[in-house]
Amino acid sequence: MMHRRRLAAAAAACAMGALALASCTNETGTRDSSRSASKPQAAVVFAAASLSEAFPAIAADVVDGGQDAATFTFDGSSGLLDQLKAGARADVYATADTANMEAAKEAGLVDDYESYASNRLVLGVPKGNPAGITGLDSSLDGKKLVICAQGVPCGNATRKLAERLKVSLKPVSEEQKVTDVRGKVASGEADAGLMYATDAAAERDAIDVVEVDGIDDDINAYEIAVLKDAPHPEAARAFVKAVMSESGQKILRDHGFGPPRDADSR
Repeated sequence: MMHRRRLAAAAAACAMGALALASCTNETGTRDSSRSASKPQAAVVFAAASLSEAFPAIAADVVDGGQDAATFTFDGSSGLLDQLKAGARADVYATADTANMEAAKEAGLVDDYESYASNRLVLGVPKGNPAGITGLDSSLDGKKLVICAQGVPCGNATRKLAERLKVSLKPVSEEQKVTDVRGKVASGEADAGLMYATDAAAERDAIDVVEVDGIDDDINAYEIAVLKDAPHPEAARAFVKAVMSESGQKILRDHGFGPPRDADSR
């Protein structure tokens, strides 16, 4: 009899413990679920390296959710495209040229895209121009010039510029992203570098710009798109909308970018 009572008491205690555990689990699960539902999903943005200051500012100041509304990978547009073709998951692709976006469209990664900004090349030198560079001329002979590699938007623009101006460039290195060109000039590791106007502006305390006749005639159109297989399409559309908004466009201008290319000129 005593043995039966002990078994019954133990069973009752286990049942009450299980009920309490289930109650706690359900309460925690409900709370976590509602917290998760209320927190907006972050858009995963693959963007050209020259946007590394402007895009986080747009996320912080324009997008609902602030800095938590987007996560960024900044690199050369062609390198980002290679990652996407290899299966990298992202929501938004933002390039520094049209060629890489067209390649993304041909690869079936995007349906359509729009221009959100423009940029131009400048010849940057370390502050004070210690090497005495005067332009894309003989002043570069024997000096350390850095440019972007072919395939990278700033590299393609550099080659187009050299061809149009009929100058022969002899760089000591070719970088995979424009921020690396900027870094070498700002640190004094290079005597001069062809970079975007926005990059020179971002390092105005360390970089001066040398005027080059005709350099302003070539403008790079920056393109943006929501990727077809975006894991977070709503967050992606919200980020693109913020970039194209009046506030987003003002932030881009404040960082030295020019206006978007007219879509009708495609």
